Amino acid sequence: MLNLTPHAITLRTPQGDVTFPPSGKVARVSTISVETGEIIHGVAVIRNTYGPVEGLPTDGSPCIVSGMVLAAIPAGTPGVYAPATGATAIRENGQVVAVTQLVTA
Repeated sequence: MLNLTPHAITLRTPQGDVTFPPSGKVARVSTISVETGEIIHGVAVIRNTYGPVEGLPTDGSPCIVSGMVLAAIPAGTPGVYAPATGATAIRENGQVVAVTQLVTA
């Protein structure tokens, strides 16, 4: 599986850890910020929307991307996964060191 994040992703499985090293390519999504006109305590409130995703394989190869990239692609897009960094993630000193699940679009 192609890892399109800038860091290694470790998947903790019943058979042991599987680590996907970074591929050297990173899938990215642009963020477009728009001011809402709302001000709270003197600070502008913005709304973020996602632009196009860049860097996904064009041949349909399965890949791991960041949660932000996954959120920006259409639901049901096959073969694109993100690490599940919620309650099931393995953490040391507050940092995720492994995940036990992947999220799909």
